[in-house]
Amino acid sequence: MGKSLMQALVTSAQRPAASLTEWVGKPIRLSDGGFWSSYFGSQSSSGKTVNVDNAMRLSTVWACVRIISMSVAGLPLNIYRRKADGSRETARDFPLYDVVHTSPNEDTTAFHFWQAVVASMLLWGNAYCEIHRSAGRVIAIDFLLPGRVKPETDDNGRLRYWYSPKKGPRREILRKDMLHIPAFTLDGKMGLSAIRYGADVFGSAMSADDAANSTFKNGMMPTVAFKMDRVLNPEQRTDFREYAKTISGAMNAGKSPVLEYGITPEAIGINPADAQLLESRGHSVEEICRWFGVPAWMVMKTDKGSNWGTGLEQQQLAFLTYCIMSYTAPIEQCVEKKLLTAVDRITYYAEYSLEAFLRADSAGRAAYYATMTQNGNMTRGEVRRKENLPSKPGDDILTVQSNLVPLDQLGKQSESQSVRAALMNWLSAEPPKE
Repeated sequence: MGKSLMQALVTSAQRPAASLTEWVGKPIRLSDGGFWSSYFGSQSSSGKTVNVDNAMRLSTVWACVRIISMSVAGLPLNIYRRKADGSRETARDFPLYDVVHTSPNEDTTAFHFWQAVVASMLLWGNAYCEIHRSAGRVIAIDFLLPGRVKPETDDNGRLRYWYSPKKGPRREILRKDMLHIPAFTLDGKMGLSAIRYGADVFGSAMSADDAANSTFKNGMMPTVAFKMDRVLNPEQRTDFREYAKTISGAMNAGKSPVLEYGITPEAIGINPADAQLLESRGHSVEEICRWFGVPAWMVMKTDKGSNWGTGLEQQQLAFLTYCIMSYTAPIEQCVEKKLLTAVDRITYYAEYSLEAFLRADSAGRAAYYATMTQNGNMTRGEVRRKENLPSKPGDDILTVQSNLVPLDQLGKQSESQSVRAALMNWLSAEPPKE
């Protein structure tokens, strides 16, 4: 191994990356793309090396990935059965339902599994899961770290997947046993990584954070140079450097240093206000949000404009439509394509229940139920079941409002109203005396 390559390996090993432990005890080869891409990343124009590990140290990246992945993971992914009359029902008795909705494997819950899948789509551009079958039916799906999966293209242009486990040799996972979900893609096969393509934006944000941290470390004091009224010899320069450390220490501690020998201090560099450091950091928040499609207010960056009322409601709908659904749709279609057979797809399909977002909005949920029941689209029994309430007699009847009647019918009773009135009169009448 050449000297430069050895130095690079030592430098990367000194980085505080938690995932370095995954490679301990394994020989690292030049062909191990997952290792090199994880630790060397993409070089940004600011000079910063950007990879998933240090990008996640940016608070905006962390917030965007957390909000999107947890929002999608919190939505129920159901398997539905098409009925002959065009309606549908939840296929709880179908074997795949429990796998995608409740327990993908013996180690993780559905929430944490799909959260990891969406986070991989956001950071790496692709999510990989190994499919396990028994008697032709899917019984489990295991999430695979994207850095350990290496897709290759064969002579026919079809993808082959090679997986490097923590222990043991590299092995191939057959296409039929790989659930590959790409995010934004240009060729329909491989997703593009926001961390890689947005390296300049993330690198600039890292540089701004470093500059801010350095400023606070120096006690908000600018870099100071000392002007002398004489030329020093090498020995005097060495002595003065030690003396300068004492002066700088006193200045950083808020004390007044004593200047001797005709020393004149001069500030050099650009102060934070002139460099617009705060504005630069605020701009980087908006830029990072733009890469992930998250409104800036959702990562707690607000402006002087109003974020309440109908404006906020429309922004929430836009986030649901243009961001969340761009991840739920590919997951639904990949699940149907890889986990259902061609025969199963005639009757069954996968779909997220986006109405789950209404769980935190009691007023919106009440308005939705009222509209659906008053227009005869849902029964009160269906509403009660969605709210986990017990059924009541007669609550599975579709009803509609009848307050809008023709003008010539005002004041007249319909036949059903006449029957109801007669029945109420009969029930309220006193029993005959004997």
